Amino acid sequence: MLFRKTFTTEQEIIKACLKNERKAQEQLYKTYSKKFLAICIRYVKDKELAEDVMIEGFMKIFEKLSQFEEKGSFEGWMKRIMVTQALLTLRKQRGLNMEVLQVESHLEPSNNSYELGQLEADDLMSLIKELPIGYRTVFNLYAIEGYSHAEIGDLLGISESTSKSQLNRARNVLKQKIADIQTKERRING
Repeated sequence: MLFRKTFTTEQEIIKACLKNERKAQEQLYKTYSKKFLAICIRYVKDKELAEDVMIEGFMKIFEKLSQFEEKGSFEGWMKRIMVTQALLTLRKQRGLNMEVLQVESHLEPSNNSYELGQLEADDLMSLIKELPIGYRTVFNLYAIEGYSHAEIGDLLGISESTSKSQLNRARNVLKQKIADIQTKERRING
């Protein structure tokens, strides 16, 4: 019977990974891969590409592990690397276009009321995936990852006001889509 070492603390895993111990790297991967894949999918819609991004992100984590200073959470540090890797991939794959678009009338919020109460988390994530790439990227970074507009500007090479504008437009599109769904449901049920 083979003995499989399990690391019980984050510090043990980090130390073992710094020594390139495969079991520690495997444990770190297994612990965070599902969560990080979900992050990658939020930015890169294609699941296979998101898996590649996640693997590249883990490679960067292992490569840069000696730079982790234990000032914040280890998971947060790794998450930043994953998000950065996803953004780099977007730039390479599609040319991340973050320019502010002219406001179109269908992007203005409707007067319909909307409620998130009946909307499932998966439904909301599906609506976010449908957003144009610039809107989706800023929305994810701000609303889900918790970055400030200044940080988003630095990450994406855009101004803080462009980040705010993209977020506002993303919210308006989402509000409209939610209102449209609820109107449709009222017609069907009503």
